[in-house]
Amino acid sequence: MISKSKKTDIVAGLVELLKDATGIYFVDYATMTVAQTGAFRSTLREKGIIMRVAKNTLIRRALDEIGGYENMPIEATKGQTAMIISYDDPTAPSKIIKESMKKLEKPVYKAAVLEGEFFDSTKLEVLSTLPSKQDLYAAIVGSIGSPASGIVGAINAVMRDVASLVEEVAKKQNNVA
Repeated sequence: MISKSKKTDIVAGLVELLKDATGIYFVDYATMTVAQTGAFRSTLREKGIIMRVAKNTLIRRALDEIGGYENMPIEATKGQTAMIISYDDPTAPSKIIKESMKKLEKPVYKAAVLEGEFFDSTKLEVLSTLPSKQDLYAAIVGSIGSPASGIVGAINAVMRDVASLVEEVAKKQNNVA
């Protein structure tokens, strides 16, 4: 039996982990072996993602303390629940979870909260196909740069055409003289 002060410490630790999270995924890890769980955690850690296991009531208390998770269904925290917490790219865990589910059929994805938006157990496929923040930034920068390169190309084409016209006029004048 965990003492009340220990529970308070666990909730405080979870709040600290969750308060700056951009993505929180809830998975059922019940059928994973120790080796599978270790390999899964290592893959997450390589991407700067944290996996935490706690009692469901303590997870709910931490989410309630942070606020904004009141509409999240209780099913997300039923059974053996692990939280996968992302800070940089909220979609990165979905790709790792999907890959693990493809190989091992484990862990079982329950739900996710990304940037305050709730995604139920049917949305893993959608989440895993979303581009990462870096991909979005690259696309935005690329689209900003493309009109400028188009303008430069158009100006160069006009300059080339003017140069060709001047050259043709000079040839004609030399032929006439």
